[in-house]
Amino acid sequence: MMNIPFLDLKAINAAYRDELIQAATRVIDSGWYIQGQEVEAFEQEFAAYCGTKYCIGMGNGLDALTLTLRAWKELGKLKEGDEIIVPANTYIATILAITANCLTPVLVEPDLDTYNLSPRLMRQAITPRTKAVMPVHLYGRLAEMPEIMAIAQEHKLLVLEDAAQAHGASLQGRKAGNWGNAAGFSFYPGKNLGALGDAGAVTTNDEELAKTIRALGNYGSHKKYENLYQGVNSRLDEIQAAMLRVKLRHLDREIEARRKVARAYLDGITNPLVELPHWEIEEQHVFHLFVVRCAKRDALQEYLRERGVQTLIHYPVPPHKQKAYAGWNVLDYTVAERIHREVLSLPMGATLDDKSFMIILKSIELFRFQ
Repeated sequence: MMNIPFLDLKAINAAYRDELIQAATRVIDSGWYIQGQEVEAFEQEFAAYCGTKYCIGMGNGLDALTLTLRAWKELGKLKEGDEIIVPANTYIATILAITANCLTPVLVEPDLDTYNLSPRLMRQAITPRTKAVMPVHLYGRLAEMPEIMAIAQEHKLLVLEDAAQAHGASLQGRKAGNWGNAAGFSFYPGKNLGALGDAGAVTTNDEELAKTIRALGNYGSHKKYENLYQGVNSRLDEIQAAMLRVKLRHLDREIEARRKVARAYLDGITNPLVELPHWEIEEQHVFHLFVVRCAKRDALQEYLRERGVQTLIHYPVPPHKQKAYAGWNVLDYTVAERIHREVLSLPMGATLDDKSFMIILKSIELFRFQ
């Protein structure tokens, strides 16, 4: 029986092996391993790619979100207890960034078709204590940012995009990371733009915010041995920056390969038991994940596993049902809970070959409730 992995990172990186080795060698031979030329170059290149003025390399995507909120507190734009609107079905990292800053998450049901924050429900959730909104571009689909930004501007809310899964997604010619006041990116190895370890970044057009975030991530220091803030150590590594520079050059091609697989899935899956993702605007979705829904999700996952197809669940337990937030466990978010109960991520990526794809497709088509 053929084994089809959910994601073959070794095969993905093999395509750029020579370039990656050259980049790593360049860093090793430079003798400069922290906050050097590779980080500076990647920040400039990624800012240009997203269309923003500034990019600040971080240790990971969670720090990118956490330190942006922290910077707004330092700048007097947020204070403890302020409410931050966030979709209820996001990965827990989005919520962790809010609570780490002693801010109050206001969980809002997502749109069942897009899995993203519903602008209508966002508007309904706004109170006098609401100071910011964190739309999440889940699975690689850019949230409905024109509507979200209009509402945010009407109510003078800060907007922090969680763009951890949406590198390169765009709408109306404007990329993820260039809609809100700032955006947090993750370059975790499995992302469309993935490092070979942990890495992240913030993009923004706000110079004061960029300087504050950079200082916070460097022990609170804007100048060596002078500390403006009680900061942390969260800096993009020179080696990872060099890896990302190589892969950024190929990102658009990788995205198009993913869209090709997505089109084939959408054309080929006709099983009425499987709900397909909605994809109306080409550039809005970069398919970090291809996520279907099924009322008997666990049965479908086991059926595919028996046929050698590895799938994953993003995510099995919503944040408000996690032990980390035990006080929220009584909350009822029907749509979010249904999504977490039914979603299944199928193999996706540029290295998925035709033979493997046909096995996946045939297996899904033959699935029936047991």
